[in-house]
Amino acid sequence: MYHYIIKQMVKKSFAALNRGDYESVLEGISPRIIHTFSGNHPIGGTRHSVESMRRWFKRMYTITPQLHFTIKNVVASGTPWNTTIAVEWEDTATPANGEPYVNEGVHIIKMRWGKVFYLHGYLDTALFSDLCKRLSLTGLPEASLPPIND
Repeated sequence: MYHYIIKQMVKKSFAALNRGDYESVLEGISPRIIHTFSGNHPIGGTRHSVESMRRWFKRMYTITPQLHFTIKNVVASGTPWNTTIAVEWEDTATPANGEPYVNEGVHIIKMRWGKVFYLHGYLDTALFSDLCKRLSLTGLPEASLPPIND
C-alpha cells in the first residue's frame, strides 16, 4: 500500500509540473536536497537548496514553455525512511523558436519520511543542448547561461 501511495504522489507532482506549478512540488523537497540534472547546459548541474531549485524551475520553464510530461513508468521500493523511486518519462514543449521539442528520460528520486532529499534527472542532454544553442541564436538569454550550481 505504501508504494502505491508514493506512486500516486509522484504522478500528482508531475501533473502539477504539467500545469507549471513547481511551487507545490517544492513543498515536498527537503531543505537538505541534492538535485542534479546531467549535462553541461542551462538546466544541468547540481543544486543543494530549495531556492536554487526554484531558480532552476524558472529557467527550465523559460527555455521550455508549456512543458508537459507523459509518465511511462513509476517504480518505488524501500521503506518510509529510505524510499527509492524511478520515473520514466517523455516530455514535450514548444519553445520560442516554434520547433517542437521532445525528449525522454528518467528521474531517480530518494525520499525520507515523505520529503525528497535526492533527485537526479537523466535525459538526452545532446537534444537539450542543441535546443539551447538554437534558442540562444534567437536571443533568449536563459538558453546560454551556465548551469545553476550551489
